[in-house]
Amino acid sequence: MSEEVILQRTRALWVQLTGKTSLPFSLHVSGEGNLPSCYPVTPFISASVALAGLALAQLLALRHGKHDTVTVDRRLASLWSKSSIQPDGWDIPPAWDSLAGDYATADGWIRLHTNAPAHRQVVESLLGKAGTREALAQRVILWKKADLEEAVIQAGGCAAQMLSVPEWQQHVQGKSLQQEPLFQRALSPQAALPQWDLSRERPLAGVKILDLTRIIAGPVATRFLAGLGAEVLRIDPFGWDETSQEADVTLGKQCARLNLHNPQDRHRFEALLREADVIVHGYRAGALHKLGYGSEQIRALAPGLVDVCLNAYGWSGPWRERRGFDSLVQMSCGIAERGMQVSGGNRPVPLPVQALDHATGYLMAAAVLHGLAQRVETGQGSQTWLSLARTALELMKSETSAELREPEIQSATGADFSPEQEQTVWGPAWRLRPPVWLDNTTLQWNLPASPLGSAPASWPEVRLAR
Repeated sequence: MSEEVILQRTRALWVQLTGKTSLPFSLHVSGEGNLPSCYPVTPFISASVALAGLALAQLLALRHGKHDTVTVDRRLASLWSKSSIQPDGWDIPPAWDSLAGDYATADGWIRLHTNAPAHRQVVESLLGKAGTREALAQRVILWKKADLEEAVIQAGGCAAQMLSVPEWQQHVQGKSLQQEPLFQRALSPQAALPQWDLSRERPLAGVKILDLTRIIAGPVATRFLAGLGAEVLRIDPFGWDETSQEADVTLGKQCARLNLHNPQDRHRFEALLREADVIVHGYRAGALHKLGYGSEQIRALAPGLVDVCLNAYGWSGPWRERRGFDSLVQMSCGIAERGMQVSGGNRPVPLPVQALDHATGYLMAAAVLHGLAQRVETGQGSQTWLSLARTALELMKSETSAELREPEIQSATGADFSPEQEQTVWGPAWRLRPPVWLDNTTLQWNLPASPLGSAPASWPEVRLAR
């Protein structure tokens, strides 16, 4: 039953990505268990991973003719959504700032996101300095949730009041989101046909990907693509750090820094963009345009580019430019409130993992691979827009049924990890085995995880065959 649910989910995603109603490939599901949730988290993440595998099979079939079988391991897909790395003798910094979390207000619940120093500063400027969550909670309880959410947002911070599913469905942004497809897509004019080898061993060798994403969803997408041999160059601004995420999501990438407000760095960025085959970015709607890199400017610099964009709350409606993260979207769209209802508790119950981030990451990877296939077939570039909130809507189409309540997936064991250690700058570590593979293709990463800003802002001097 569970395998069939994953197959059905994958078919539904495939239709939305390609417009085709049938799968031209064989899909096999292995592994057992589910992450406990009021929504089918493991089937949905597994289907998203499977979709990326199918998009790869589609791309390789253009070169080799044969449609390889795609196998997704539901257990490994779930474990990758927790963390893909297990340090050996060293520790990963905490994922959350000491003040981040859910707080009771005078009329409900709100989540304050304070991981970025600037976002914590906004909260403390409104509520006063707080050394502990307990101290902050005493101030939050005096506010109504909608008033505090609005105050934080207007001051440039990140927060989300807890809404129920019906409340979100009637909310102006929720209504707007219901009109958006999961993959919004537009094609660009033709450019020269690429000469990628598309070998089964390293399918994306020679494909250059400019990664302008942060935190989880976008980095998950580019980590997956790096595992297929793509040259991924991640660009972050100076002063931005993600110490709790680096070891997990920078696998296979080079990580550099540029200041896109600086003329010299802009010149370097444009030189990188001209050579890029793919750009993946997680800027809010309009943010790149304000920097001078809107869709038309990017296409002029790089004809035929595959451009995949992500934001939090969707690409239409009044919240299209709102800052947001997985945990906040879960509060807004009713997931956390539904979890509270099902659990019988009296506080928000989110999904057991950052499922919106991870599922969206694999959907983005699938969109890139589908765009690359378009380039190979017609020379056309493409632009695809996704959002965490639209992914949430897709997840919430069905709740977990009794048939899906299999044994809970526990922590990873030694058998779940690759046999060889990864040597990172922080120390040795074990990395989970890939969650998906094809008959003749397995993900493998050439570079270990590395800190942000540890590489120059340039493509590797040694070019792989194109």
